[in-house]
Amino acid sequence: MPDATQLRDSTQIILPREVLEGLEQQLVDEFTVTVFPEGEHAYRIIGSPVEIKAASEFLSRHGVRVR
Repeated sequence: MPDATQLRDSTQIILPREVLEGLEQQLVDEFTVTVFPEGEHAYRIIGSPVEIKAASEFLSRHGVRVR
């Protein structure tokens, strides 16, 4: 049985708002993901494992470090 943490990590990214500023609309337009506010200082990006991987690569190309 897969570990819940691994599944969650493959279906979401949490980033500080200032890091995602200016890229959030491109993410929504280019990938099948949803961007939710996570408190006052972060965004949660949720999607399928395939979309999250592609979004992570997109963010990396734009200088955003995704762990």
